[in-house]
Amino acid sequence: MEECNGHEHTDHGQERPTHYYEQILSDEGIRVTAVRLLVLKAVYSRIQGAFTLQDVVDMLETADTSSVFRALTLFAEKGLLHLIDDGSGAQKYCVCHCEDHHHHRGHIHFSCNVCHKTFCLTEVPIPPVPLPQGFQVEESEYVIKGICPKCLGCAQ
Repeated sequence: MEECNGHEHTDHGQERPTHYYEQILSDEGIRVTAVRLLVLKAVYSRIQGAFTLQDVVDMLETADTSSVFRALTLFAEKGLLHLIDDGSGAQKYCVCHCEDHHHHRGHIHFSCNVCHKTFCLTEVPIPPVPLPQGFQVEESEYVIKGICPKCLGCAQ
């Protein structure tokens, strides 16, 4: 089980040169700005797992909330991040490592009822769901709620 950190661009624990992140933005058709670079670097190199807007804002002392929100929204629209609705009421994001960048064949998320962390179970794909004729999938989410291994160990 991994937290959301398996995207081909992610390299948690070490920050790559600025041109590396500029290329990611350019490849997705995103205009490079100082704030977008700052946010992308943080998300790809310093954050592991699902995260909220506030997590990024707290990490980046020089960026205002609205600028960070706009960057995260754009990254999600372009497929660099995906949105997770784990029922917590706080919008969460995760670096996208879905095969198709459209979240059709993504992975399952696990939301811990004790520590409230959301984990990406990258090795567990969303199972196919047979839909009636005339329906077309555009995006899928799959969230399981329970107790994570760490919290389960604390309870025993």
